[in-house]
Amino acid sequence: MPPGAAGAGGPSGPLPVYGNVGASKVFNPDIAVIGDFLGAIGKNDSERATPSLELHEAETSFQAIVDPYARADFFLTFSNDEVGVEEGFVTFTSLPGNFLVKVGKMRASFGKVNQMHNHVMPWTDRPIVTDNLVGGEDGIDDAGISLSRLFPNELLFLEATAEVYRGESNIFRAPERGDLTWVGRLRGYRDLTESTNLDFGGSFAQGHNDVAGPGFKTRLFGADIAFRYRPLRRAIYRRLILRTELMWSRKELEAGPVKAFGAYVSGEYQFAQRWFAGVRLDRSDRADDAALVDKGASVLLTYWPSEFSQIRGQYRHTRYAEDIKANELLFQVQFSIGAHGAHTF
Repeated sequence: MPPGAAGAGGPSGPLPVYGNVGASKVFNPDIAVIGDFLGAIGKNDSERATPSLELHEAETSFQAIVDPYARADFFLTFSNDEVGVEEGFVTFTSLPGNFLVKVGKMRASFGKVNQMHNHVMPWTDRPIVTDNLVGGEDGIDDAGISLSRLFPNELLFLEATAEVYRGESNIFRAPERGDLTWVGRLRGYRDLTESTNLDFGGSFAQGHNDVAGPGFKTRLFGADIAFRYRPLRRAIYRRLILRTELMWSRKELEAGPVKAFGAYVSGEYQFAQRWFAGVRLDRSDRADDAALVDKGASVLLTYWPSEFSQIRGQYRHTRYAEDIKANELLFQVQFSIGAHGAHTF
């Protein structure tokens, strides 16, 4: 008999249960907290300058199966200025016709970056086009309903999504109850070889804006594509992701519509087990005045001690439309505790 077995009921007796972990898990969701610490040095005289040091965001997630037909996800964010619900929705997974329905507050399915939480981005900041055309960090994040469906076929993975939102976000307003925001997305995915795949999509969003008064709308069009290379035999040591996202905005103003364009191109390469290098190029008109153009370039280096933490440095050069030049070194530390479910990639 091994030492201590007698106190545990002997080799044939029941094992002790400390804290009744199994029973308590039945009614408790998976809980996680992710911290995002950000610092910056260098020169940036624009209104978009990053503070020297800050806990940029702390995200707390609660995720669980509601019943055999639905699951729930809540993401609360804590920052220096506010506490809010980034997302909180229920997903119905067993509907007729293979439809998937989400109800609650969500990041709209417009493009790629708008759907990303801060901690899953491959950069310390969001691309300039996100700030200029899609409402910045929060983007299109609103209460609504999302309906999506997969269309299986032999050629590629195809998913169509249609969404309707209340109409209140950083770029849309709803003076009247019926002034809703509409979002649509078609996404395709295909494996090219056992080590490479292609992910691409097109998006559309439309809603009312409050710049020129009731009845004036903003329309957004987007296209994105990502190429991934990850050799199966060296998957933990080598990885390459190339991605780009293009956006067009048509904003109705009293003087007439303003048409703006923006895009970014980026690449991330894993050259060792825990090391990643990256680059990103930015260009974007401003939604209210397409004659104002912001441009930028960034170089990044990321170290992952483990799946629960990462350290990232980013050198960022930005040339703003007001002829302001910024050269900065951004430093980011992210860390997490608890069980955090995977996000859409």
